[in-house]
Amino acid sequence: MGKKSVTPNNTTAITPSQKTASIKVGDTRKITITTEPADADDSAAVIAAVTWKSSDDSKATVAADGTITAVAEGTATVTATSGEFTTDVAVTVTASE
Repeated sequence: MGKKSVTPNNTTAITPSQKTASIKVGDTRKITITTEPADADDSAAVIAAVTWKSSDDSKATVAADGTITAVAEGTATVTATSGEFTTDVAVTVTASE
């Protein structure tokens, strides 16, 4: 009997908890990341390595933990990156009431 070949079950993509977010000025929304497949062997490492960036900090900022803060009316794209994987969240900031 020969050795069985084991195919690594590695991450193939990252996915945000939501692809769009509508947030009122002054409010926050936390976005989380999951891996595809969810049970990937490197899932925890991929998620731990995620960094966040906003395309327009004057409209929406994003903290290291994925919390988006709405700053002013308008739109921004929040991007999560981990190694070779990238995903976006389209953020629309509306007036507070």
